Amino acid sequence: MIKVGVLGDIGSGKSFVAKQFGYPIFNADKEVSDIYRNDKSCYKKIKKKFPKFIKSKSLKKDELGSLIKANKKNLKKISNIVHPIVRKRMVNFFKKNKRKKMVVLDIPLLVENKLYDKNFYLIFVHSNKNEINKRLKKRPFYNKKIIDSLRKSQRSLAYKKKISDFVIKNDFKLQSLKKNIKIIKRKIFNERISS
Repeated sequence: MIKVGVLGDIGSGKSFVAKQFGYPIFNADKEVSDIYRNDKSCYKKIKKKFPKFIKSKSLKKDELGSLIKANKKNLKKISNIVHPIVRKRMVNFFKKNKRKKMVVLDIPLLVENKLYDKNFYLIFVHSNKNEINKRLKKRPFYNKKIIDSLRKSQRSLAYKKKISDFVIKNDFKLQSLKKNIKIIKRKIFNERISS
């Protein structure tokens, strides 16, 4: 099984790019949303740590947003509770898809949480800064302060680009994107066959 990790800035279209590969995707943001909604033990741990902020019966994005805005260090505290659950789900995802030729990992903190190894293929999604900002402002829970905090918790884009095997330009034009991904997939498969 070939593991492909998709890296890039917040709002650069990593999920959009990941979908175009046509293989099973582990989307960490979706997993985290599901954990917030349905994982009772995660809810209890976060509520116990931050009783002042968590008022609802399940974890809500706006409450977590207020928590992060109140103190940047809270992001790390939340991550320490949520990430082990995400990691466990990722292991299950690998087991479930062990017969697939390729899987794609759309995990914002793939590098920071050392969730990859030398056998991974890393793909950096490069996108225009103005385009990114335009897209982020359309998000329902857009908050510049939170996005800045999230960016500060991540390794630099220059570093991620440097360690990547491929850089893909995402201009949000499906035709050219699909063409570039086809080339990348061919190169990866050919490399695996010849190694």
